[in-house]
Amino acid sequence: MKKNVCYFGDDAIGGAASYLSGVMSHYGISYDRVDSGFAPKPSFFETDYDLYILSDYPRSTLDGTSVLDHIVRAVTEKGSGLLMIGGWESFYGRLGEYHNTPVASILPVTMEKKDDRRNYPVSVLLHPCAEHSITAGLPWETPPGIGGFNAFKVKKDAKLLLEGIRFNLTLHDDSDIPPRSPHFASLRLPGPAMAVLSVSVAETVPLLAVGQAGEGRVAAFASDAAPHWVGGFVDWGTRRIHQKIGEGFIEVGEDYARFWNNLVRWTAKLD
Repeated sequence: MKKNVCYFGDDAIGGAASYLSGVMSHYGISYDRVDSGFAPKPSFFETDYDLYILSDYPRSTLDGTSVLDHIVRAVTEKGSGLLMIGGWESFYGRLGEYHNTPVASILPVTMEKKDDRRNYPVSVLLHPCAEHSITAGLPWETPPGIGGFNAFKVKKDAKLLLEGIRFNLTLHDDSDIPPRSPHFASLRLPGPAMAVLSVSVAETVPLLAVGQAGEGRVAAFASDAAPHWVGGFVDWGTRRIHQKIGEGFIEVGEDYARFWNNLVRWTAKLD
């Protein structure tokens, strides 16, 4: 039986992999899993998939480049999709080092050649910057925030769909309010101390890019699908989705789940 997705990484079911696996199960997307630290079985080369997902999966686990060469051929010649999701073992990361592998040539982003991990205590807000079916219909007027991501640059022939807005937050007393600027706002906090919170934009960064590679679609999402990097994004949405997965379950926000369903289906051409 043909499977929609071959999903590499995010440790194992019961851990981080439960989140994306749970979302795909909720929406009826069939998949095979390759746990982090394990290479795919020989049957991998005999199975056609609509989409390959590499998410927090160490390149060093693969013996040579045969698996990645197979994925590139499936995308460019057979029309499969490729989605890379961020993490310590994605892109360059800490142990990813995909920058000099075959998939680097077809992803819609250019990776850094050094540790690309970025971690922030204040949420980086997701902001759409182009219309697309992946982001359509989601409540971007109440944007979710993430805690970290891999830094990359979007290739010229790719399309940037989501950027992250990173803020500087500073508390001042009432007599020390900094001068205003076009990217500055202040809010007087309640209480006897008369503190003022100033908010300014520190930078905007690319978070989701999509493109075409031969016959297939490709996508790169800079942050993770599971805690901790995903931050409050995992709870985005007023309605909760409860999904049994393995011996456990996930409980996530409906709009978080809708986003991942949209992204997987578009890249796999299931849309």
